[in-house]
Amino acid sequence: MSISREEVLHVARLARLALTDEEVERITGELGAILDAVGVVAELDLSDVPPTSHPLDLVNVWDDDEPRASLELDDAFANAPARDGDHFRVPPTV
Repeated sequence: MSISREEVLHVARLARLALTDEEVERITGELGAILDAVGVVAELDLSDVPPTSHPLDLVNVWDDDEPRASLELDDAFANAPARDGDHFRVPPTV
Protein backbone atom coordinates (compact mmCIF):
# COMPACT_ATOMS: atom_id res chain seq x y z
CA MET A 1 0.00 0.00 0.00
CA SER A 2 1.36 3.41 -0.82
CA ILE A 3 0.36 7.02 -0.38
CA SER A 4 0.64 9.59 -3.12
CA ARG A 5 2.23 13.01 -2.99
CA GLU A 6 -1.22 14.53 -3.59
CA GLU A 7 -2.64 12.70 -0.56
CA VAL A 8 0.20 13.98 1.62
CA LEU A 9 -0.41 17.52 0.38
CA HIS A 10 -4.14 17.13 1.03
CA VAL A 11 -3.56 16.00 4.62
CA ALA A 12 -1.03 18.81 5.11
CA ARG A 13 -3.62 21.33 3.94
CA LEU A 14 -6.21 19.88 6.34
CA ALA A 15 -3.69 20.16 9.19
CA ARG A 16 -2.68 23.64 8.01
CA LEU A 17 0.94 22.56 7.59
CA ALA A 18 3.27 24.33 5.22
CA LEU A 19 5.68 21.67 3.95
CA THR A 20 8.69 22.10 1.72
CA ASP A 21 9.14 19.84 -1.31
CA GLU A 22 11.81 17.90 0.60
CA GLU A 23 9.47 17.39 3.56
CA VAL A 24 6.67 16.20 1.29
CA GLU A 25 8.98 13.64 -0.32
CA ARG A 26 10.30 12.45 3.06
CA ILE A 27 6.84 12.22 4.63
CA THR A 28 5.45 10.42 1.57
CA GLY A 29 8.10 7.73 2.03
CA GLU A 30 7.63 7.51 5.79
CA LEU A 31 3.84 7.24 5.56
CA GLY A 32 4.20 4.63 2.83
CA ALA A 33 6.42 2.56 5.14
CA ILE A 34 3.88 2.90 7.97
CA LEU A 35 1.04 1.79 5.70
CA ASP A 36 3.13 -1.18 4.53
CA ALA A 37 3.72 -2.22 8.16
CA VAL A 38 0.00 -1.94 8.93
CA GLY A 39 -0.70 -4.02 5.82
CA VAL A 40 1.55 -6.80 7.14
CA VAL A 41 -0.36 -6.85 10.45
CA ALA A 42 -3.66 -6.91 8.57
CA GLU A 43 -2.54 -10.14 6.85
CA LEU A 44 -2.15 -11.99 10.18
CA ASP A 45 -4.75 -14.49 11.34
CA LEU A 46 -5.94 -12.94 14.59
CA SER A 47 -9.20 -14.88 14.88
CA ASP A 48 -8.09 -16.50 18.17
CA VAL A 49 -6.86 -13.23 19.71
CA PRO A 50 -9.44 -11.55 21.95
CA PRO A 51 -10.10 -7.86 21.38
CA THR A 52 -8.28 -5.63 23.83
CA SER A 53 -8.19 -1.92 24.50
CA HIS A 54 -4.88 -2.08 26.37
CA PRO A 55 -2.18 -4.75 26.62
CA LEU A 56 -2.04 -4.51 30.42
CA ASP A 57 -4.78 -4.87 33.00
CA LEU A 58 -5.48 -1.42 34.40
CA VAL A 59 -7.40 -0.22 37.40
CA ASN A 60 -8.72 3.25 37.96
CA VAL A 61 -5.59 5.41 38.12
CA TRP A 62 -7.35 8.68 38.90
CA ASP A 63 -6.93 10.42 42.23
CA ASP A 64 -9.97 11.58 44.11
CA ASP A 65 -11.07 15.11 43.27
CA GLU A 66 -10.19 17.38 46.14
CA PRO A 67 -11.02 21.09 46.15
CA ARG A 68 -7.99 23.36 46.23
CA ALA A 69 -7.11 26.94 45.45
CA SER A 70 -7.00 27.95 41.80
CA LEU A 71 -3.99 29.40 40.03
CA GLU A 72 -3.75 33.17 40.47
CA LEU A 73 -4.57 35.09 37.27
CA ASP A 74 -1.22 36.88 37.22
CA ASP A 75 0.55 33.51 37.41
CA ALA A 76 -1.66 32.07 34.66
CA PHE A 77 -0.87 35.01 32.36
CA ALA A 78 2.83 35.23 33.28
CA ASN A 79 4.06 33.61 30.04
CA ALA A 80 1.16 34.62 27.81
CA PRO A 81 2.20 36.64 24.76
CA ALA A 82 -0.81 38.94 25.15
CA ARG A 83 -3.62 39.50 27.62
CA ASP A 84 -7.00 41.21 27.33
CA GLY A 85 -8.33 41.66 30.85
CA ASP A 86 -8.98 38.18 32.17
CA HIS A 87 -8.59 36.53 28.76
CA PHE A 88 -5.69 35.32 26.65
CA ARG A 89 -5.38 37.34 23.45
CA VAL A 90 -4.64 35.14 20.46
CA PRO A 91 -4.37 35.92 16.76
CA PRO A 92 -7.49 35.24 14.69
CA THR A 93 -7.59 31.97 12.75
CA VAL A 94 -7.48 32.14 9.01
